[in-house]
Parts: sequence; C-alpha cells; structure tokens
Amino acid sequence: MNNIKVFVLMAGLTGLVVAIGNALGGSSGALVALVLSAAMNLVMYWSSSSMVLRAYGAQVVTAAEAPELYAMVDRLRQRAGLPMPTVAIAPQAQPNAFATGRNSEHAVVCVTEGILRTLSREELEGVVAHELAHIKNHDMLLQTIAATMTGAISNLAQFAFLFGGRHDDDEGAHPVVMIAMLIIGPIVAMLLQFAISRQREFKADAVGAEISGKPLALASALQRLEAGAQRIPMAVPANAAPLAIVNPLAAFSMRGVTRWFATHPPTAERVEALRRLAA
Repeated sequence: MNNIKVFVLMAGLTGLVVAIGNALGGSSGALVALVLSAAMNLVMYWSSSSMVLRAYGAQVVTAAEAPELYAMVDRLRQRAGLPMPTVAIAPQAQPNAFATGRNSEHAVVCVTEGILRTLSREELEGVVAHELAHIKNHDMLLQTIAATMTGAISNLAQFAFLFGGRHDDDEGAHPVVMIAMLIIGPIVAMLLQFAISRQREFKADAVGAEISGKPLALASALQRLEAGAQRIPMAVPANAAPLAIVNPLAAFSMRGVTRWFATHPPTAERVEALRRLAA
C-alpha cells in the first residue's frame, strides 16, 4: 500500500511537471527546466554523502574506534542483505541518526553522540535498522527524482516570470492561469515531495522493524528521539534535516494544515503503525 501511495504521488508530480511545463514554458521550456533541475540534483546525488557528513560535522569511524556500533551495523546489514556501509558519528548532543549515499555500495549510516548516550541497545538497533531500510529501499534515489521534478516546476515558474511564458506557438497561457500556476504550482509540487518523504519514513519504519525484528523497540526509540529533538537544538542546514530519522529542526508538533509541510509523519502515527505491526 505504501508503494502504491508513492507511485500515485510520483505520478501526480510528473503530471504537474507536464501540465505546468506546457502552460508556462511550452515543451521546450519544460525540457530546459527539467534538464537544469536534473543536472543540479545529479551533483547533489553523486556527492550527497560527503556533503551531508560535513553539514552534520560527522566523522567516519572504524571498527577499532567504535567496535560496538560497527558490529551492530555489520550484523544488521547482513540481515538486510546489504553491503557494509560507512559508519560515522556526529558530535551532536541531540539524539538522532540518518543514512545517505547514492546507492547501497556507497552508503553511510551516521548516528549522533547524543543517540549513543540516550537509547538502549535494542532501541539503537531499531534506529540503525530503520536507516538501513532507507538504503535498501533506494530512498535517496527516489527523493532525488522528486526533488528534480519539484525543482523543474520552480525553474519553469522563474522562466515564465522572466520571459513571459510559453513561445512554442502563438497562443500563450491566459494571464490569470499563468499567475495561478506561478504561485500555486511550486507549492503543490513541494507538498507532493513532502508527502513522498513522509510515506518513505513509514516504509523505512516497517522494513527496519523487519530487519531488526523489534518493532516496539523502534517505536520506543522514536518517542525518545522526538522528546530529545524538542529539548536539544541542533544546528544543521534545512536541506539536510529531512534525512534524519526525526526532524532535528521540528521542535514542535505538526497539526492541521501545517502537517502538509512536514517531511516526517507525526511520531504518534509512526508509533501506532509499529505497534500494529508488532501485534
């Protein structure tokens, strides 16, 4: 069901790119915007691991430097059927973790110093398994594709604003329609991108629980991590925050319409889904 939801969201995002591209930039304008966005996101995708590690101030560790953590990641990645990822630790007091890398052969699992002090062994296993699930599910690639389409729509809006819309033929878009698309199009694209991100968090929770075999431990970890994020601030760039298992910048609960702008589902819903899985 999660995969179906993501497919529908991606189809909606694709359709939005085509519709807005045709209305604002014509076929040529849409192609230019898509290529430009793809080029920018390809650079991010290829060098994502090093960029994110720098953003969090994280350092790669060896088995000799962090034997327990390294052994835990190694054991769980074997259960997940994955190559051994790079292991890193970020010197952050906030308990959190993330995974990055362009594919399973170039993946990184990073935890903060705060999470090592906060969680029990079983809870930490649940978190590590969740991050390995992101790698197994190819979520970095999926999010890059979604970001490329969202960027294409934003670029189209900028092109239309600067150059006056489509020029493929003599008939341009109606001014009111163009203004609406300039304003609403990028917002809708961003909402779809965030919705995809939330669905992938649910998916990573489920697959992570399967890898660790301890869904209730992951549920407990999520609750403690959310409490830690609300209590202990973390200074990271906004574009790196969605990679974390709980949003390090969201020191408040998303309710009502604001939930649509969240990159992570409400922790209470994630915990309830894990409890149902355990049952």
